[in-house]
Amino acid sequence: MTRLFSPYFDPEFDLLSERINGPPCRVTFDNESLEDYTIVKIDCVKKQDQLLEVVQVLTEVNLTISKGYISSDAGWFMDVFHVKDENGKKVSDQRVINSIQQAIGSNRVDRSKITTQTAKLYGTDLHGEPTAIEMTATDRPGLFSEISAALADLHCNIVEAHAWSHNARLACIAYISDQSTNTRIDGHRLATIKHHLNTVLNASNTPENTSLQSPQHKDVKSIGLIGAGDSEGNMTTVERRLHQLLLSAQDFDVPPVQQRACPPGISVGMDSDGEKEAEKANVLIENCAEKGYSIVTVQCKDRRRLMFDTVCTLADMQYVISHASVDSHGGYAFQEYFIRKIDGGALCSESEKQYAMKCLEAAVERRVCEGTRLELCANNRVGLLSDVTRVLREKGLVVLRADLATKMDKCVDITFYVKDIGGNNVDMELVKSMKREMGLIDLAVKNEKVVKSQPAVKPRFSIGDIFKSQIERLSHIVL
Repeated sequence: MTRLFSPYFDPEFDLLSERINGPPCRVTFDNESLEDYTIVKIDCVKKQDQLLEVVQVLTEVNLTISKGYISSDAGWFMDVFHVKDENGKKVSDQRVINSIQQAIGSNRVDRSKITTQTAKLYGTDLHGEPTAIEMTATDRPGLFSEISAALADLHCNIVEAHAWSHNARLACIAYISDQSTNTRIDGHRLATIKHHLNTVLNASNTPENTSLQSPQHKDVKSIGLIGAGDSEGNMTTVERRLHQLLLSAQDFDVPPVQQRACPPGISVGMDSDGEKEAEKANVLIENCAEKGYSIVTVQCKDRRRLMFDTVCTLADMQYVISHASVDSHGGYAFQEYFIRKIDGGALCSESEKQYAMKCLEAAVERRVCEGTRLELCANNRVGLLSDVTRVLREKGLVVLRADLATKMDKCVDITFYVKDIGGNNVDMELVKSMKREMGLIDLAVKNEKVVKSQPAVKPRFSIGDIFKSQIERLSHIVL
Protein backbone atom coordinates (compact mmCIF):
# COMPACT_ATOMS: atom_id res chain seq x y z
CA MET A 1 0.00 0.00 0.00
CA THR A 2 1.45 3.34 -1.09
CA ARG A 3 1.57 6.07 1.51
CA LEU A 4 1.17 9.64 0.34
CA PHE A 5 2.70 12.58 2.12
CA SER A 6 1.86 16.24 1.72
CA PRO A 7 3.95 19.19 2.87
CA TYR A 8 3.10 20.75 6.21
CA PHE A 9 2.28 24.44 6.37
CA ASP A 10 2.29 26.20 9.71
CA PRO A 11 -1.07 28.04 10.03
CA GLU A 12 0.80 30.91 11.71
CA PHE A 13 2.94 31.47 8.58
CA ASP A 14 0.39 33.81 6.99
CA LEU A 15 0.71 36.08 10.03
CA LEU A 16 4.52 36.22 9.88
CA SER A 17 4.67 39.41 7.81
CA GLU A 18 2.23 41.13 10.15
CA ARG A 19 4.27 40.06 13.18
CA ILE A 20 7.46 41.49 11.65
CA ASN A 21 6.10 44.69 10.09
CA GLY A 22 3.00 45.26 12.17
CA PRO A 23 -0.62 45.06 10.93
CA PRO A 24 -1.21 46.38 7.38
CA CYS A 25 -3.79 48.83 8.70
CA ARG A 26 -4.32 50.48 12.07
CA VAL A 27 -7.54 52.36 12.86
CA THR A 28 -7.73 54.11 16.22
CA PHE A 29 -10.47 56.23 17.82
CA ASP A 30 -9.72 59.02 20.29
CA ASN A 31 -12.60 60.51 22.28
CA GLU A 32 -10.42 62.22 24.90
CA SER A 33 -8.34 64.83 23.06
CA LEU A 34 -11.18 67.02 21.75
CA GLU A 35 -14.32 68.13 23.52
CA ASP A 36 -16.77 67.92 20.62
CA TYR A 37 -15.19 65.58 18.07
CA THR A 38 -13.90 62.05 17.80
CA ILE A 39 -10.44 61.78 16.22
CA VAL A 40 -10.07 58.86 13.82
CA LYS A 41 -6.48 57.97 12.92
CA ILE A 42 -5.71 55.58 10.06
CA ASP A 43 -2.24 54.23 9.22
CA CYS A 44 -1.97 51.64 6.50
CA VAL A 45 -0.06 50.48 3.46
CA LYS A 46 -0.78 52.75 0.50
CA LYS A 47 -2.94 51.42 -2.31
CA GLN A 48 -4.92 52.94 -5.14
CA ASP A 49 -8.13 54.74 -4.13
CA GLN A 50 -7.33 54.23 -0.44
CA LEU A 51 -8.69 57.65 0.52
CA LEU A 52 -11.93 56.99 -1.36
CA GLU A 53 -12.38 53.69 0.48
CA VAL A 54 -11.83 55.33 3.86
CA VAL A 55 -14.17 58.25 3.17
CA GLN A 56 -16.78 55.86 1.82
CA VAL A 57 -16.66 53.73 4.98
CA LEU A 58 -17.05 56.79 7.21
CA THR A 59 -19.89 58.07 5.05
CA GLU A 60 -21.73 54.73 5.10
CA VAL A 61 -22.13 54.97 8.89
CA ASN A 62 -23.35 58.59 8.60
CA LEU A 63 -20.32 60.27 10.15
CA THR A 64 -19.74 63.96 9.38
CA ILE A 65 -16.14 64.87 8.61
CA SER A 66 -15.33 68.35 9.94
CA LYS A 67 -11.55 68.28 9.52
CA GLY A 68 -9.12 65.96 7.87
CA TYR A 69 -5.41 65.68 7.11
CA ILE A 70 -4.21 63.12 4.59
CA SER A 71 -0.71 62.14 3.48
CA SER A 72 0.36 59.14 1.42
CA ASP A 73 4.05 59.48 0.60
CA ALA A 74 6.66 56.71 0.67
CA GLY A 75 4.17 53.88 0.27
CA TRP A 76 2.34 54.60 3.53
CA PHE A 77 -1.09 56.16 3.97
CA MET A 78 -1.82 58.31 7.04
CA ASP A 79 -5.15 59.99 7.80
CA VAL A 80 -6.51 62.02 10.69
CA PHE A 81 -10.22 62.91 10.71
CA HIS A 82 -12.35 64.90 13.15
CA VAL A 83 -15.83 63.39 13.00
CA LYS A 84 -19.27 63.44 14.60
CA ASP A 85 -22.15 61.01 14.35
CA GLU A 86 -25.48 61.81 12.67
CA ASN A 87 -26.74 63.35 15.92
CA GLY A 88 -23.81 65.76 16.13
CA LYS A 89 -22.13 63.86 18.97
CA LYS A 90 -18.92 61.94 19.43
CA VAL A 91 -18.73 58.38 18.10
CA SER A 92 -19.31 56.25 21.18
CA ASP A 93 -21.21 53.24 19.79
CA GLN A 94 -18.74 50.36 19.91
CA ARG A 95 -20.60 48.55 17.14
CA VAL A 96 -19.97 51.48 14.79
CA ILE A 97 -16.31 51.65 15.83
CA ASN A 98 -15.87 47.92 15.28
CA SER A 99 -17.54 48.01 11.86
CA ILE A 100 -15.25 50.85 10.72
CA GLN A 101 -12.14 49.07 11.95
CA GLN A 102 -13.17 45.87 10.21
CA ALA A 103 -14.15 47.57 6.94
CA ILE A 104 -11.07 49.74 6.40
CA GLY A 105 -8.24 47.72 4.97
CA SER A 106 -10.24 44.52 4.61
CA ASN A 107 -10.78 42.75 1.32
CA ARG A 108 -14.06 44.35 0.43
CA VAL A 109 -16.30 43.25 -2.43
CA ASP A 110 -15.83 44.65 -5.90
CA ARG A 111 -17.49 48.06 -5.80
CA SER A 112 -18.01 48.06 -9.54
CA LYS A 113 -21.10 45.99 -8.72
CA ILE A 114 -23.92 48.13 -7.49
CA THR A 115 -25.46 46.93 -4.24
CA THR A 116 -28.40 48.35 -2.39
CA GLN A 117 -30.01 48.63 0.99
CA THR A 118 -32.94 46.59 -0.26
CA ALA A 119 -30.65 43.82 -1.54
CA LYS A 120 -30.05 42.45 1.94
CA LEU A 121 -33.78 41.85 2.36
CA TYR A 122 -34.02 39.61 -0.71
CA GLY A 123 -33.20 35.94 -0.29
CA THR A 124 -32.59 33.88 -3.40
CA ASP A 125 -34.66 31.05 -1.98
CA LEU A 126 -37.73 33.28 -1.77
CA HIS A 127 -37.69 35.92 -4.45
CA GLY A 128 -34.58 35.71 -6.60
CA GLU A 129 -32.52 38.77 -7.31
CA PRO A 130 -33.86 42.01 -8.78
CA THR A 131 -32.24 43.33 -11.94
CA ALA A 132 -30.55 46.72 -11.94
CA ILE A 133 -31.22 49.13 -14.79
CA GLU A 134 -29.49 52.49 -15.13
CA MET A 135 -30.74 55.36 -17.27
CA THR A 136 -29.41 58.74 -18.37
CA ALA A 137 -31.40 61.27 -20.35
CA THR A 138 -32.00 64.93 -21.01
CA ASP A 139 -34.46 65.79 -18.26
CA ARG A 140 -37.89 67.32 -18.77
CA PRO A 141 -40.92 67.87 -16.50
CA GLY A 142 -42.67 64.56 -15.79
CA LEU A 143 -39.89 62.30 -17.13
CA PHE A 144 -39.47 60.34 -13.88
CA SER A 145 -43.23 59.82 -13.81
CA GLU A 146 -43.14 58.52 -17.40
CA ILE A 147 -40.36 56.07 -16.51
CA SER A 148 -42.35 54.78 -13.52
CA ALA A 149 -45.51 54.39 -15.62
CA ALA A 150 -43.60 52.57 -18.36
CA LEU A 151 -42.20 50.03 -15.90
CA ALA A 152 -45.68 49.50 -14.43
CA ASP A 153 -47.13 48.95 -17.92
CA LEU A 154 -44.39 46.39 -18.57
CA HIS A 155 -45.47 44.48 -15.42
CA CYS A 156 -42.29 45.27 -13.51
CA ASN A 157 -42.16 45.63 -9.76
CA ILE A 158 -39.84 48.47 -8.69
CA VAL A 159 -37.95 47.15 -5.68
CA GLU A 160 -35.75 50.20 -5.26
CA ALA A 161 -35.04 53.35 -7.25
CA HIS A 162 -32.80 56.41 -7.06
CA ALA A 163 -32.83 59.43 -9.37
CA TRP A 164 -30.87 62.69 -9.51
CA SER A 165 -31.56 65.64 -11.78
CA HIS A 166 -28.98 68.36 -12.42
CA ASN A 167 -28.56 70.92 -15.20
CA ALA A 168 -31.34 69.35 -17.30
CA ARG A 169 -29.78 65.86 -17.08
CA LEU A 170 -31.41 62.91 -15.32
CA ALA A 171 -29.64 59.85 -13.95
CA CYS A 172 -31.73 57.00 -12.57
CA ILE A 173 -30.96 53.54 -11.18
CA ALA A 174 -33.93 51.21 -10.77
CA TYR A 175 -34.05 47.68 -9.37
CA ILE A 176 -36.86 45.67 -10.88
CA SER A 177 -38.36 42.20 -10.64
CA ASP A 178 -41.21 40.38 -12.32
CA GLN A 179 -44.57 41.68 -11.14
CA SER A 180 -46.28 38.31 -10.78
CA THR A 181 -43.45 36.14 -9.43
CA ASN A 182 -41.13 38.78 -7.93
CA THR A 183 -38.20 37.04 -9.60
CA ARG A 184 -35.46 38.26 -11.90
CA ILE A 185 -36.20 39.43 -15.44
CA ASP A 186 -35.07 37.04 -18.20
CA GLY A 187 -32.83 38.29 -21.00
CA HIS A 188 -35.44 38.36 -23.78
CA ARG A 189 -37.92 40.34 -21.73
CA LEU A 190 -35.19 42.64 -20.47
CA ALA A 191 -34.35 43.62 -24.05
CA THR A 192 -38.01 44.60 -24.58
CA ILE A 193 -38.00 46.68 -21.40
CA LYS A 194 -34.82 48.49 -22.43
CA HIS A 195 -36.24 49.23 -25.88
CA HIS A 196 -39.45 50.62 -24.39
CA LEU A 197 -37.57 52.78 -21.87
CA ASN A 198 -35.31 54.14 -24.60
CA THR A 199 -38.44 55.21 -26.48
CA VAL A 200 -39.62 57.08 -23.37
CA LEU A 201 -36.26 58.75 -22.82
CA ASN A 202 -35.95 59.80 -26.45
CA ALA A 203 -39.40 61.39 -26.52
CA SER A 204 -39.44 65.19 -26.52
CA ASN A 205 -42.12 67.75 -25.91
CA THR A 206 -40.88 70.24 -28.47
CA PRO A 207 -38.78 70.18 -31.65
CA GLU A 208 -36.41 72.63 -29.93
CA ASN A 209 -35.56 70.08 -27.25
CA THR A 210 -34.95 67.43 -29.87
CA SER A 211 -32.36 69.52 -31.63
CA LEU A 212 -30.51 70.19 -28.38
CA GLN A 213 -30.42 66.61 -27.15
CA SER A 214 -27.23 64.67 -27.65
CA PRO A 215 -27.17 60.89 -28.16
CA GLN A 216 -24.85 60.28 -25.21
CA HIS A 217 -27.43 61.82 -22.87
CA LYS A 218 -30.01 59.13 -23.57
CA ASP A 219 -29.22 55.59 -22.61
CA VAL A 220 -30.62 52.55 -20.81
CA LYS A 221 -28.33 49.79 -19.58
CA SER A 222 -28.82 46.60 -17.65
CA ILE A 223 -26.04 46.28 -15.11
CA GLY A 224 -26.62 42.76 -13.95
CA LEU A 225 -28.00 41.35 -10.75
CA ILE A 226 -27.70 42.49 -7.17
CA GLY A 227 -25.85 40.14 -4.85
CA ALA A 228 -28.59 38.83 -2.59
CA GLY A 229 -27.88 39.07 1.09
CA ASP A 230 -24.67 41.01 0.45
CA SER A 231 -23.35 42.52 3.65
CA GLU A 232 -21.82 45.32 1.65
CA GLY A 233 -25.15 46.77 0.55
CA ASN A 234 -24.90 50.52 0.95
CA MET A 235 -26.10 53.83 -0.42
CA THR A 236 -22.68 55.30 -1.16
CA THR A 237 -22.05 52.77 -3.94
CA VAL A 238 -25.30 53.79 -5.64
CA GLU A 239 -24.54 57.47 -5.12
CA ARG A 240 -21.11 57.12 -6.69
CA ARG A 241 -22.70 55.48 -9.72
CA LEU A 242 -25.18 58.37 -9.98
CA HIS A 243 -22.22 60.76 -9.96
CA GLN A 244 -20.61 58.73 -12.76
CA LEU A 245 -23.79 58.67 -14.83
CA LEU A 246 -24.30 62.43 -14.60
CA LEU A 247 -20.62 63.02 -15.35
CA SER A 248 -20.95 60.87 -18.49
CA ALA A 249 -24.05 62.90 -19.41
CA GLN A 250 -21.95 66.08 -19.17
CA ASP A 251 -24.15 67.71 -16.55
CA PHE A 252 -21.34 70.19 -15.87
CA ASP A 253 -22.55 72.13 -18.94
CA VAL A 254 -25.76 74.14 -18.56
CA PRO A 255 -27.84 73.71 -21.74
CA PRO A 256 -29.12 76.93 -23.35
CA VAL A 257 -32.68 75.59 -23.32
CA GLN A 258 -32.62 75.46 -19.49
CA GLN A 259 -31.41 79.07 -19.30
CA ARG A 260 -34.22 80.24 -21.59
CA ALA A 261 -36.82 78.11 -19.80
CA CYS A 262 -36.22 79.73 -16.41
CA PRO A 263 -39.07 82.08 -15.46
CA PRO A 264 -38.41 85.76 -14.71
CA GLY A 265 -36.46 86.25 -11.49
CA ILE A 266 -35.08 82.70 -11.42
CA SER A 267 -31.88 81.70 -13.14
CA VAL A 268 -29.66 78.66 -13.05
CA GLY A 269 -27.77 78.53 -9.77
CA MET A 270 -30.17 80.89 -7.96
CA ASP A 271 -32.56 80.12 -5.17
CA SER A 272 -36.31 80.60 -5.54
CA ASP A 273 -36.11 84.19 -4.33
CA GLY A 274 -33.48 85.06 -6.90
CA GLU A 275 -31.30 86.59 -4.17
CA LYS A 276 -28.20 84.45 -4.14
CA GLU A 277 -26.59 81.37 -5.63
CA ALA A 278 -28.09 78.25 -4.15
CA GLU A 279 -24.88 76.19 -3.98
CA LYS A 280 -22.12 77.51 -6.17
CA ALA A 281 -18.72 75.99 -5.45
CA ASN A 282 -15.54 77.98 -5.90
CA VAL A 283 -12.94 75.63 -7.43
CA LEU A 284 -9.37 76.65 -8.27
CA ILE A 285 -6.52 74.57 -9.71
CA GLU A 286 -2.88 75.65 -9.79
CA ASN A 287 0.33 73.72 -10.29
CA CYS A 288 3.20 73.24 -7.87
CA ALA A 289 5.93 72.64 -10.45
CA GLU A 290 8.67 71.95 -7.88
CA LYS A 291 6.75 69.00 -6.42
CA GLY A 292 4.95 67.89 -9.58
CA TYR A 293 1.46 68.29 -8.11
CA SER A 294 -1.67 70.09 -9.16
CA ILE A 295 -3.28 71.81 -6.15
CA VAL A 296 -7.08 71.71 -6.16
CA THR A 297 -8.97 73.95 -3.75
CA VAL A 298 -12.72 73.71 -3.25
CA GLN A 299 -14.67 76.28 -1.22
CA CYS A 300 -18.43 76.03 -0.73
CA LYS A 301 -21.20 75.60 1.83
CA ASP A 302 -20.51 72.76 4.18
CA ARG A 303 -22.85 69.77 4.24
CA ARG A 304 -22.85 66.05 4.85
CA ARG A 305 -21.16 63.80 2.29
CA LEU A 306 -19.32 66.73 0.72
CA MET A 307 -15.89 65.10 0.97
CA PHE A 308 -17.27 61.86 -0.47
CA ASP A 309 -18.64 63.75 -3.48
CA THR A 310 -15.34 65.49 -4.27
CA VAL A 311 -13.06 62.52 -3.58
CA CYS A 312 -15.08 60.05 -5.67
CA THR A 313 -15.24 62.55 -8.56
CA LEU A 314 -11.45 63.00 -8.53
CA ALA A 315 -11.06 59.21 -8.50
CA ASP A 316 -13.52 58.80 -11.39
CA MET A 317 -11.51 61.34 -13.40
CA GLN A 318 -8.43 59.14 -12.86
CA TYR A 319 -6.59 61.51 -10.51
CA VAL A 320 -4.50 60.23 -7.60
CA ILE A 321 -4.72 62.18 -4.34
CA SER A 322 -1.34 62.22 -2.57
CA HIS A 323 -2.06 64.81 0.13
CA ALA A 324 -5.17 66.61 1.29
CA SER A 325 -6.59 68.80 4.01
CA VAL A 326 -10.25 69.62 4.70
CA ASP A 327 -11.73 72.06 7.17
CA SER A 328 -15.12 73.56 7.95
CA HIS A 329 -16.08 76.61 9.94
CA GLY A 330 -19.28 78.58 10.28
CA GLY A 331 -21.12 76.47 7.75
CA TYR A 332 -18.41 76.90 5.12
CA ALA A 333 -16.02 74.21 3.88
CA PHE A 334 -12.48 74.48 2.54
CA GLN A 335 -10.85 71.49 0.84
CA GLU A 336 -7.37 71.22 -0.62
CA TYR A 337 -6.11 68.26 -2.66
CA PHE A 338 -2.66 67.59 -4.08
CA ILE A 339 -3.26 65.43 -7.12
CA ARG A 340 -1.48 63.86 -10.06
CA LYS A 341 -2.82 62.11 -13.10
CA ILE A 342 -2.74 58.34 -12.93
CA ASP A 343 0.38 58.38 -15.15
CA GLY A 344 2.17 60.52 -12.56
CA GLY A 345 2.00 63.97 -14.14
CA ALA A 346 0.30 67.19 -13.12
CA LEU A 347 -2.51 68.83 -15.09
CA CYS A 348 -0.59 70.63 -17.80
CA SER A 349 -3.01 72.37 -20.13
CA GLU A 350 -5.54 75.04 -19.25
CA SER A 351 -8.29 72.94 -20.86
CA GLU A 352 -7.54 70.06 -18.48
CA LYS A 353 -7.81 72.39 -15.51
CA GLN A 354 -11.06 73.96 -16.75
CA TYR A 355 -12.61 70.52 -17.32
CA ALA A 356 -11.63 69.30 -13.84
CA MET A 357 -12.95 72.51 -12.25
CA LYS A 358 -16.33 72.19 -14.00
CA CYS A 359 -16.64 68.52 -13.00
CA LEU A 360 -15.92 69.30 -9.34
CA GLU A 361 -18.39 72.18 -9.31
CA ALA A 362 -21.06 69.83 -10.68
CA ALA A 363 -20.15 67.17 -8.09
CA VAL A 364 -20.74 69.67 -5.27
CA GLU A 365 -23.97 71.06 -6.73
CA ARG A 366 -25.80 67.97 -7.99
CA ARG A 367 -26.61 66.49 -4.57
CA VAL A 368 -27.97 69.78 -3.19
CA CYS A 369 -31.72 70.21 -3.66
CA GLU A 370 -33.33 73.55 -2.90
CA GLY A 371 -36.83 72.11 -3.28
CA THR A 372 -39.36 70.83 -0.75
CA ARG A 373 -38.71 67.39 0.71
CA LEU A 374 -41.68 65.02 0.69
CA GLU A 375 -41.49 61.80 2.69
CA LEU A 376 -44.02 59.07 1.90
CA CYS A 377 -44.66 55.68 3.46
CA ALA A 378 -47.15 53.16 2.08
CA ASN A 379 -47.90 49.47 1.84
CA ASN A 380 -46.15 47.99 -1.15
CA ARG A 381 -48.25 47.27 -4.22
CA VAL A 382 -47.82 47.08 -7.96
CA GLY A 383 -47.75 50.49 -9.63
CA LEU A 384 -47.33 52.46 -6.39
CA LEU A 385 -44.49 54.67 -7.66
CA SER A 386 -46.32 55.26 -10.94
CA ASP A 387 -49.46 56.42 -9.11
CA VAL A 388 -47.56 58.71 -6.74
CA THR A 389 -45.46 60.37 -9.46
CA ARG A 390 -48.60 60.81 -11.60
CA VAL A 391 -50.16 62.88 -8.81
CA LEU A 392 -47.00 64.97 -8.56
CA ARG A 393 -46.99 65.55 -12.31
CA GLU A 394 -50.67 66.48 -12.42
CA LYS A 395 -50.09 69.00 -9.62
CA GLY A 396 -47.38 70.65 -11.71
CA LEU A 397 -44.46 69.51 -9.54
CA VAL A 398 -41.00 68.72 -10.89
CA VAL A 399 -38.98 65.91 -9.24
CA LEU A 400 -35.41 67.01 -8.56
CA ARG A 401 -34.40 63.88 -6.68
CA ALA A 402 -36.07 60.62 -5.68
CA ASP A 403 -35.23 57.65 -3.44
CA LEU A 404 -37.40 54.57 -2.99
CA ALA A 405 -36.67 51.51 -0.87
CA THR A 406 -38.75 48.45 -0.03
CA LYS A 407 -38.77 46.99 3.48
CA MET A 408 -39.52 43.29 3.80
CA ASP A 409 -41.76 43.36 0.71
CA LYS A 410 -44.52 45.09 2.68
CA CYS A 411 -43.63 48.73 3.22
CA VAL A 412 -42.18 51.30 0.84
CA ASP A 413 -40.39 54.48 1.89
CA ILE A 414 -40.18 57.19 -0.78
CA THR A 415 -38.43 60.55 -0.55
CA PHE A 416 -38.86 63.26 -3.18
CA TYR A 417 -37.34 66.70 -3.55
CA VAL A 418 -39.75 68.75 -5.63
CA LYS A 419 -40.46 72.26 -6.91
CA ASP A 420 -43.25 73.63 -8.98
CA ILE A 421 -42.85 74.16 -12.71
CA GLY A 422 -41.75 77.76 -12.09
CA GLY A 423 -38.91 76.74 -9.78
CA ASN A 424 -40.69 77.78 -6.56
CA ASN A 425 -41.16 75.82 -3.36
CA VAL A 426 -44.38 73.86 -2.98
CA ASP A 427 -47.43 75.62 -1.57
CA MET A 428 -48.77 73.87 1.55
CA GLU A 429 -52.35 73.98 0.28
CA LEU A 430 -51.15 71.91 -2.68
CA VAL A 431 -49.65 69.40 -0.27
CA LYS A 432 -52.97 69.06 1.55
CA SER A 433 -54.67 68.45 -1.78
CA MET A 434 -52.15 65.70 -2.60
CA LYS A 435 -52.72 64.06 0.77
CA ARG A 436 -56.45 63.83 0.07
CA GLU A 437 -55.84 62.39 -3.38
CA MET A 438 -53.26 59.82 -2.24
CA GLY A 439 -55.59 58.39 0.40
CA LEU A 440 -53.91 55.86 2.70
CA ILE A 441 -50.35 56.94 1.84
CA ASP A 442 -48.61 58.74 4.71
CA LEU A 443 -47.17 62.02 3.41
CA ALA A 444 -44.94 64.36 5.43
CA VAL A 445 -43.27 67.60 4.39
CA LYS A 446 -39.78 68.47 5.53
CA ASN A 447 -37.98 71.62 4.43
CA GLU A 448 -34.36 70.99 5.31
CA LYS A 449 -32.69 74.02 6.81
CA VAL A 450 -29.48 75.17 5.18
CA VAL A 451 -26.90 76.71 7.49
CA LYS A 452 -26.14 80.26 6.39
CA SER A 453 -22.57 80.28 5.16
CA GLN A 454 -19.90 82.69 6.30
CA PRO A 455 -17.52 84.41 3.88
CA ALA A 456 -14.82 82.09 2.61
CA VAL A 457 -12.01 81.94 5.15
CA LYS A 458 -8.98 79.90 4.27
CA PRO A 459 -7.62 77.82 7.19
CA ARG A 460 -4.63 79.25 9.00
CA PHE A 461 -2.38 76.48 7.70
CA SER A 462 -2.68 74.35 4.60
CA ILE A 463 -0.48 71.80 2.89
CA GLY A 464 0.04 74.24 0.02
CA ASP A 465 1.41 76.89 2.38
CA ILE A 466 3.80 74.35 3.88
CA PHE A 467 5.14 73.33 0.47
CA LYS A 468 5.52 76.93 -0.67
CA SER A 469 7.33 77.97 2.51
CA GLN A 470 9.76 75.04 2.15
CA ILE A 471 10.47 75.93 -1.46
CA GLU A 472 11.04 79.60 -0.57
CA ARG A 473 13.37 78.63 2.30
CA LEU A 474 15.42 76.36 0.06
CA SER A 475 15.66 79.02 -2.63
CA HIS A 476 17.06 81.51 -0.08
CA ILE A 477 19.64 78.94 1.04
CA VAL A 478 20.78 78.36 -2.54
CA LEU A 479 21.09 82.12 -3.12
